[in-house]
Amino acid sequence: MTKKLKVGMIGLGGIAHTHVPGWQASTYAELAAGCDINPAVFPLWKERYGLTRVYDNYLDLVKNRDIDIIDICTPNMFHGEMVVAALLAGKHVICEKPLAPTPDAIRKMIDARQKSGRLLMTAQHQRFRQVSAAMKAEIDGGILGDIYHGRAWCLRRALLPTSPTFIYKERSGGGPCIDIGVHVLDLALWLMGFPKPAAVSGVAKAPLMHQKGAFSTWGNVLVPEDIDVEDFSAAFIRFENGATLILEVSWMLHHNTPTEDIRLWLYGTRGGCEWPAAAFVSASNERRQLYATSLQVTGDSIEPHALECIEFARAVVEGLPSPVPAEQSLYVQAILDGVYRSQEEGREVKVSL
Repeated sequence: MTKKLKVGMIGLGGIAHTHVPGWQASTYAELAAGCDINPAVFPLWKERYGLTRVYDNYLDLVKNRDIDIIDICTPNMFHGEMVVAALLAGKHVICEKPLAPTPDAIRKMIDARQKSGRLLMTAQHQRFRQVSAAMKAEIDGGILGDIYHGRAWCLRRALLPTSPTFIYKERSGGGPCIDIGVHVLDLALWLMGFPKPAAVSGVAKAPLMHQKGAFSTWGNVLVPEDIDVEDFSAAFIRFENGATLILEVSWMLHHNTPTEDIRLWLYGTRGGCEWPAAAFVSASNERRQLYATSLQVTGDSIEPHALECIEFARAVVEGLPSPVPAEQSLYVQAILDGVYRSQEEGREVKVSL
């Protein structure tokens, strides 16, 4: 291959910088253009990455015939319209998580993808850690047997992101349930083989961030008083195959961790496992012995946010399926939507796919 695919990035904020090394390292693609509603960021991108083709309107970038791939790193509420516009313009699209804050928006993306014949991928970087890939291979090989239960959590202590794009529902769609819950839930479902969700019983509330003097160590600032999303969420999820999953997420929990505790346990008929420790436990019923082992996994050779971009470009060129298809993101978002509906209705709700 002599000509690399041209990548146009929409949204040049913090997360976008983690994608750039992937485009720089890709055999198949390179960053060619960028877009942001704040032109003040353009000089930095020109100096740091040599980016000279910039736009302040994403539609102008999407209409550029030289661009093959659109990389969307904007606030959640803008994902839907941008993804659909890019797909219908004939671009392949990789979009930051969550793919969209509502299941309906993801369904519209799937329709647009089907009409365009292009690839669509959600940037779920936790799947691209070496430990995740290693554990997935073991689980797919049957080491756990039939998975019947799981526990997944992502817990922070006084670590609430204070950017308006995270803490106001009109921009984010929700609090930690959508912000960080989407990571560990996607990972859990992926390792479980994406069983079809049936029902959710959940809570989404803010017991801590509205207290007087509430602060976040993310910038060491007081928490804004007008935040309108939750700071804690928990759920019990039932799947059609009979399996269950417990999900817990928080930005502010009084939990013994200096920053973030993200962990996942899966339990099967033949064994259990813990991520990211890569620990597996099992029993030999014949000998009445218990076993525990850990995979010896090497560190990530390239940062997962970068690797997901590399793998997306490879999938486009080699005609492979999307590394993180929208249908799987629909399962994730339908569950999270169910958590919010369960909170509002005060009961278990069916998951609508």
